[in-house]
Amino acid sequence: MDQIRQKKLEAIRQAGILPYARHFRGCSSINDIVASFQEQGQVRVAGRIVALRSHGKSSFADLKDSTGKIQLYLKLDAMEKDNFDFFLNNIDIGDILGIEGKLFKTRTQEPTIEVVEFKLLAKALRPLPEKWHGLKDIEIRFRQRYLDLLANDKVRETFILRSRMVSKIREFLDGSGYLEVETPMLHERPGGATGKPFKTHHEALDMDLFLRIAPELYLKRLLVGGFERVYEINRSFRNEGISTRHNPEFTMLEVYTAYHDYEDTMKLTKELITFLAEEILEKKELKYQGKTIDFSHWERRSFQELMQKNFDIHPHEPEEVWIAKLRKKGVRLEQGTLSRSQLLNIIADLVTPEVKNHPVFVTDLYTELCPLARTKEREPLLTERFELFIAGMEIANAYSELNDPQEQRRRFSEQLAGKDEQQQIDEDFVLALEYGMPPAGGLGIGIDRLVMLFTDSPSIREVILFPQLKADKK
Repeated sequence: MDQIRQKKLEAIRQAGILPYARHFRGCSSINDIVASFQEQGQVRVAGRIVALRSHGKSSFADLKDSTGKIQLYLKLDAMEKDNFDFFLNNIDIGDILGIEGKLFKTRTQEPTIEVVEFKLLAKALRPLPEKWHGLKDIEIRFRQRYLDLLANDKVRETFILRSRMVSKIREFLDGSGYLEVETPMLHERPGGATGKPFKTHHEALDMDLFLRIAPELYLKRLLVGGFERVYEINRSFRNEGISTRHNPEFTMLEVYTAYHDYEDTMKLTKELITFLAEEILEKKELKYQGKTIDFSHWERRSFQELMQKNFDIHPHEPEEVWIAKLRKKGVRLEQGTLSRSQLLNIIADLVTPEVKNHPVFVTDLYTELCPLARTKEREPLLTERFELFIAGMEIANAYSELNDPQEQRRRFSEQLAGKDEQQQIDEDFVLALEYGMPPAGGLGIGIDRLVMLFTDSPSIREVILFPQLKADKK
């Protein structure tokens, strides 16, 4: 805590002035004031002092709110001397003030408020970072995001865009007849995706629960219940690594459409992302890390063909053949027995489409990778699934949903074979399927990664207000 500011706070209190006000109603935004500027107009505004310049019997300051910045002009002739002296002696950069005054323009035509009265709304006991030249320290930026937002306008714009994006997603889906729903975040057993869950314990019920890794199985229960178009903008959790593209807590959009398949869902994905580009960026392209991405062109690639091209691997071959071919290509594999699903996960990380200047749908994924997806009618070793890659990042995952309860049970059993005995089949989900789920297309889009693209952000931590960090040991 700044000792000089602390002394000022004590002086303010001794003078009988409340340094932390209850309210300051009836304010206009700075943006509205500047946009509808009227010479000599009376205004009432509140914000934070971000600059101070004293000139004897007059003083200038810059006041900033969430919409913009405006200059203040204080002169002894226009104010009571006690108020003017109070401002000079007690107000610092970072303090939040309420202002009443009249508008004029300086000789340089800068919109300015001549202050008639002011009210201290909150005394800042610490100076702002870097004198508003920008907060650079990455650790401070993420750990103390409030300082990052104060110091860096571009950061604020990122999160304003994020909020607009979520609103526009809702606008698009609501306008297409979808119903927004909420499903549980605490699950009796983890499911709906692969991933290590976070575990907790419910005291009243005396049972272990898991933070959801995906809402999929609950959303498909709603299809069984008669809702034909549903979506959820959800928080999901994976107790796994942290990187520029992964945060343990993340935001997903999941959409389910009865009587559709993955081809329809591919069309929906293109329409939604193109709509977002046009509405938010006002064009069908963006720049990401120096590369232009064109949303007027979409490509389709086959995972099966990429496997053949890169490793000469085919879905009908046994895992021993896969291992031999991978090692021949220089892929390092752990010694010991590797299951087919383990090998596939290794290969899936290696087989990503070439980074293009347009979105790429990767289709024809192997069935072992997709326990919840319908297989292709004439190629049961492949599924009706796609992953969407933009600028080399996986942005979306979708498939024709498996709605055969007996096949679903068999897939679950295969998935759990050889794993922790505590992991169990979600019997209630299988029970729901036995009542009949309509054919459907399901879609998941990573909101955080989509915001990364739209804001040209290299790390997911740049687009999450409070990303997960190591404990501060200070």
